[in-house]
Amino acid sequence: MPMSAFYGTPDAHEAASTLELAIELGVTFWDTAEVYGSGSNEELIGETLQHHRADIVLATKFGIEPNYVVKGRPEDAYLAIDASLRRLRTDYIDLWYLHRIDPTIAIEETVGAMAEIVASGKVRYLGLSEASAESLRRAHAVHPITALQSEWSLWSRVIEPEVLPVARELGIGLVPYSPLGRGLMTGRITDLAALPEGDHRLKSPRFADENFEHNRGLVQKFADYAANIDCTPGQLAIAWLMAQGDDVVPIPGTKRRTYLTENAAAADVVITATQLDEVSLLMSGVAGARYGWDHTYGDSPAR
Repeated sequence: MPMSAFYGTPDAHEAASTLELAIELGVTFWDTAEVYGSGSNEELIGETLQHHRADIVLATKFGIEPNYVVKGRPEDAYLAIDASLRRLRTDYIDLWYLHRIDPTIAIEETVGAMAEIVASGKVRYLGLSEASAESLRRAHAVHPITALQSEWSLWSRVIEPEVLPVARELGIGLVPYSPLGRGLMTGRITDLAALPEGDHRLKSPRFADENFEHNRGLVQKFADYAANIDCTPGQLAIAWLMAQGDDVVPIPGTKRRTYLTENAAAADVVITATQLDEVSLLMSGVAGARYGWDHTYGDSPAR
């Protein structure tokens, strides 16, 4: 996502170089969506993908228009898959998500259409994003749901009480997005004025004034802890998630080779059970809601 939208000015050359480096590093699970850059992110990935398709597990999503209207009707699914395949220059998607639950239509209808597309050979596996426990159960009863992509990190623990147990009961893998707390947990964001104009974090309650100062203080303690165990705070944040189970595959977003290399090295960070508990305590009490609007955007809780 950050290669094409939401985080400053895109740099297509650096993005392409980052994708090539990802292959060299073994980072071969790539996640995109039709809404990222209004399709331009899929096109960007498609350029590199055509040379490496057999090496990549490719995930994309449908169900949100550029104006953030949720669309999950069967006809939307049929149109979306063909458009994504064209932009990505491939004839199949490994993992295809409904990006958000459409509250105007039964989830069974949406997943039923997605299941037909699986049967056609255009998609291998299905996923949901930001779905509630109830939606997971209802969708899974129509067609097996392979993965749930929701925000989960030391920055946001909202899925743990209800959604996570149901996903594990049903054998659904977890794909946490924003594992670095939208970049704040890297420790590099110390001044909001340094964020580029239009950066969507400037609209986030967690980056607003007093909340930002409070959260930055938590991150500083977290960064100090990471330094004491000889890793970066970003690596510790990713390692914490990976330690939650073999069914957890976090997807840190980056648009630069330097940060990709750092993120990939998180796979080599080993942390003990005691350290897991200690860093969880350090990051307790994050201030502010996840989103700056009433979160009927999908059907999972706002915080």
